[in-house]
Amino acid sequence: MGLYNPLYVILILCLIFLLLSPQFSHSMSCTSQKFNKNKLYEHCNDLPHLNCYIHWSYNSKDSSLNLAFVAAPTKPDGWIAWGINPTGTGMVGTQSLIAFKNSDDTIVVKTFKLNSYKSIVPGELAHYRVSNMEAMYSKGMMVIFASIELPKGVRELNQVWQVGSSVLNGTFPGIHDFQPDNLNSKGKLDLMKGQSVGNGPEDFMVKSRNIHGILNVVSWGILFPIGIMIARYLRTFVDPVWFYVHVACQLSSYIIGVSGWATGLKLGSQSKGIVYTSHRDFGIALFCLATLQVFALFLRPKKEHKYRFYWNMYHHGVGYGVLVLGIINVFKGLEILKPESKWKLAYIIFLSILGGIALILEAITWSIVLKKKPGKSNNKLYDGRQ
Repeated sequence: MGLYNPLYVILILCLIFLLLSPQFSHSMSCTSQKFNKNKLYEHCNDLPHLNCYIHWSYNSKDSSLNLAFVAAPTKPDGWIAWGINPTGTGMVGTQSLIAFKNSDDTIVVKTFKLNSYKSIVPGELAHYRVSNMEAMYSKGMMVIFASIELPKGVRELNQVWQVGSSVLNGTFPGIHDFQPDNLNSKGKLDLMKGQSVGNGPEDFMVKSRNIHGILNVVSWGILFPIGIMIARYLRTFVDPVWFYVHVACQLSSYIIGVSGWATGLKLGSQSKGIVYTSHRDFGIALFCLATLQVFALFLRPKKEHKYRFYWNMYHHGVGYGVLVLGIINVFKGLEILKPESKWKLAYIIFLSILGGIALILEAITWSIVLKKKPGKSNNKLYDGRQ
């Protein structure tokens, strides 16, 4: 009988949903990357977006920067780019090195000037003399090698990097995606400290996205399922303590979830032109159902009331709806944030453990119920009456 417990079935379905979904990208570290021809660099940095890496050495005596930029193009026939913006922190004005596969199927690197969003001009870079340019492609990763002569006295650079999926006629890079990672792929290269740092506003956005994700995982992905299990199984062992623990857990989940929802709204208002439709729609539906569930606490009739049966149906139905939407939307959020694969694995393990505990408790609960007198057995498995 325990195998047909709605909670257990829902957890198993959500687990299957997660397992069948695309894997998250896993970022290697730049320290594990090696190059042929004994090319060594003093510093290496994992760039914060697009799974890109830069290896570099700076010689202050002659203001020379030797670098190897490593990235995976969006598609095998795509392109990668790294550049310096001498006048700003964005793409416009960037003097860039772009590597791609040309018409004769060899990997080349060429210099381009990005005068505007619609004007990419091939040719020698202004302000910088570039030499020793070459590119390679191996195991899905493309590398740009170059030496750049910088103006005297430069202490830091505004760097911009990008990846794309197409090359027009084998000679010109096509347009790239406009996802958040593409729009935020910029930062500063501190030549004196040997480190790459992000720009302030972009770093703030990344932190806000992470906070939004953590709040919602804790709320809808962890606390809410635990609260449902408390209501279903703890009643058999500690009545009426289960009721107060259940309410405390679900109210905490709701309060944290509202905080996560509010940060999501704030992120949406600050990210013009970036919309995750399904994640947003699931979030709206989840918030509405969760709010409706909170009202259940104030609308709950007494045990003997004739409408108590209908209230139970409403309370259980909405609760399981929040459970399903919450777990699915947690996954959709993780898909947007693209954390390391260990976080997806950790959440799958958590759901597996929760499902296993639900199955064990279901069996124990039914064994206790069936040992009771027939007249009392129907009341001891959670029916929402408290």
